[in-house]
Amino acid sequence: HSTERSCLLRELHRFESIAIAQEKLEVAPPSPGQLRHVFFHNALPFVGFGFLDNAIMIAAGTQIELSIGVVLGISTMAGAALGNLVSDLAGLGLAGYVEALASRLGLSIPDLTPKQADMWQTRLSAHLGKAIGVTIGCILGMFPLLFFGEEEEKLEDK
Repeated sequence: HSTERSCLLRELHRFESIAIAQEKLEVAPPSPGQLRHVFFHNALPFVGFGFLDNAIMIAAGTQIELSIGVVLGISTMAGAALGNLVSDLAGLGLAGYVEALASRLGLSIPDLTPKQADMWQTRLSAHLGKAIGVTIGCILGMFPLLFFGEEEEKLEDK
């Protein structure tokens, strides 16, 4: 929307003017509290991404293997790859919703200066948040595996 674009442009100009003004100043590294904020700000959406990605991939891959896979004679790994394709396509459509939900949970953007935002400590905290968030999300997204053991046993009996 045009209002979102103008708001983004204002924020970019504000950020740029702060960066120019602080270029000459020596800025202290982010505090441990700020780094925790950066960590959780990055981790939370990736828990959602990991959860959806794994849950959809497992469900779709299993259904593809049990239906199309049986007819076409594709391998388990081919079913998993097609499930991953479905999951990636769903992720493209769901990414905005995951980010909107994360912002609705009240996790505000960390208040950092431009120099602090570019420091190695901040980047490390952000990357760790994303990595740990997606790991937790993927583990939680494995829940469909709890339901597929019975279906596979029924197919093996037939």
